[in-house]
Amino acid sequence: MASTSSTFIVGRGAGSKPKSTKLLEVLNALEEEESSHSREEIFIAPPDNASGDFTDEDSGDEDGRQGSHLPGSVLHASVVPEDSGTEEEEEDELQLQPAMKRQKAVTEPQRIWTKRDIRPNFSSWTASDPHIEDLKSQELSPVGLFELFFDGGTINFIVNETNRYAWQKNVNLGLTAQELKCVLGILILSGYISYPRRRMFWETSPDSHHHLVADAIRRDRFELIFSYLHFADNTELDESDRFAKVRPLIVRMNCNFQKHAPLEEFYSFGESMCEYFGHRGSKQLRAGKPMRLGYKIWCGTTSRGYLVWFEPSQGTLFTKSHGGLDLGGSMVVKFVDALQERGCLPYHIFFDKVFTSVKLMSILRKKGVKATGTVREYRTERCPLKDPKELKKMKRGSFDYKVDESEEVIVCRWYDGSAVTICSNAVGIEPVGLASHHSGTTKTRAQVHQPSLVKLYQEKGGGVRRMDQNMAKYKVKIRGMKWYSSFIGYVVDAALNNAWQLHRTCSHDAQVDLLAFRRYVACVYLESNADVSSQGRRSRRLETESRFDMIGHWIVHQDKRTRCALCHSQTNTRCEKCQKGVHAKCFREYHIR
Repeated sequence: MASTSSTFIVGRGAGSKPKSTKLLEVLNALEEEESSHSREEIFIAPPDNASGDFTDEDSGDEDGRQGSHLPGSVLHASVVPEDSGTEEEEEDELQLQPAMKRQKAVTEPQRIWTKRDIRPNFSSWTASDPHIEDLKSQELSPVGLFELFFDGGTINFIVNETNRYAWQKNVNLGLTAQELKCVLGILILSGYISYPRRRMFWETSPDSHHHLVADAIRRDRFELIFSYLHFADNTELDESDRFAKVRPLIVRMNCNFQKHAPLEEFYSFGESMCEYFGHRGSKQLRAGKPMRLGYKIWCGTTSRGYLVWFEPSQGTLFTKSHGGLDLGGSMVVKFVDALQERGCLPYHIFFDKVFTSVKLMSILRKKGVKATGTVREYRTERCPLKDPKELKKMKRGSFDYKVDESEEVIVCRWYDGSAVTICSNAVGIEPVGLASHHSGTTKTRAQVHQPSLVKLYQEKGGGVRRMDQNMAKYKVKIRGMKWYSSFIGYVVDAALNNAWQLHRTCSHDAQVDLLAFRRYVACVYLESNADVSSQGRRSRRLETESRFDMIGHWIVHQDKRTRCALCHSQTNTRCEKCQKGVHAKCFREYHIR
């Protein structure tokens, strides 16, 4: 079977015409083709009418649900091809196909491929990053770094939209920023401490009670706030946007991510998944791999995994293409446009064969952006390279390459156990290096030749994969019941990943790992924003335990001078976790005394 990518949409929107094919039938058919090299996607999109009131209804309880156990309502949902329409539209499409093919044959440029190395004309990278230097001088704590993204404006925005939505439902919620931070703290904590049911955090049973959560906010109050969590005004939704319910949150987070992103030369672009197991969502299945279910997210990251820009996928029906590119190529161009808002610099973007084409390389070259990525054979514009079967008969490290004379784009096919085709508009063959290769037959390591563009792709690509790995380690486990509520968990995980990446870059002292970083933010949010207004509630908070636990204590500057908790003299520093004024010289003694 040829290497292809097929997409299906499963929809339950208003007015959708039911089809006979079911999701369960498609999954069974795909599982029978494990030996196939094709990649299939099951794409269950949000409703077509994103502004309808029915999209705020619950889609089912997600506590304890496993990705391999889908509800019957999902398994028996109708499946239709992504570009399918009415029968009349299909007939018109069939009638127009010959004319379209003839037009393409006339308008497509004839590329001239030559056996030589590429001669790029990009300027070298000389940009500096004053913003990162400023962050280093501020010496921000983990909470301070996290609040670069969930800043006061974003917190107040979510509070206002949630209160507005509750008021529209005739509920006087009265959510405050302090309560919202408690909710965020519980979501973060659920990433490394999780129960089969989230209500177990508040149970009095000794095997499940968590005093940090129970003392921060009451259970029923948390459930009420979480059920009304909202990110947009329902009276001002864009009906053409399937993600209108979360669009304001996406815009705000993209703005904050880009504002504080490290200015680097190398970036990666790829697909991520926001897991969701409800009745609605974007679901993807890769043959021979565990099933991952959820919304597909287009992501642009730095080489280390800092998320710079993201956009949920809406399929080709709701996304305008750019310059004749497919959906993936058009999203790459959108990411490049977002990068160039910081300046038209010679960025270098890496992506895989889902996105790469010679046409995309030409467009990016005209924008002054370097690009390198693996490419499928049918997107090489008939580049006359050696057949993979012929390369396999040669020794490992053999390669063949050609350059398009008009666009200065190189396509190289390299053999190292399997044939890999890579395309670039900025990096060529020279200098040819050596790569270490493990031989399974002789059980030894050998040196094989490796073109320069292959080496650079392996070294600097993979930023999206690193981000996914970081976010998957301690991702938020508490999920809501609405189709769009899972975005808050994804955005919180992304903000924590970005804050930790900045910590690794800006910290002068010993760096903490991702788990310790998340624990610190969760503890500070739950302890410093806890509800102590109820009688007896303060007495139940075991402050001495947190004072001496040696976990997540950070000294920060405060504008107003207070008395030191140890020596009782005036100080302008405090412990961020204990919320007590303390001198730097008294800090250690205060926490061990």
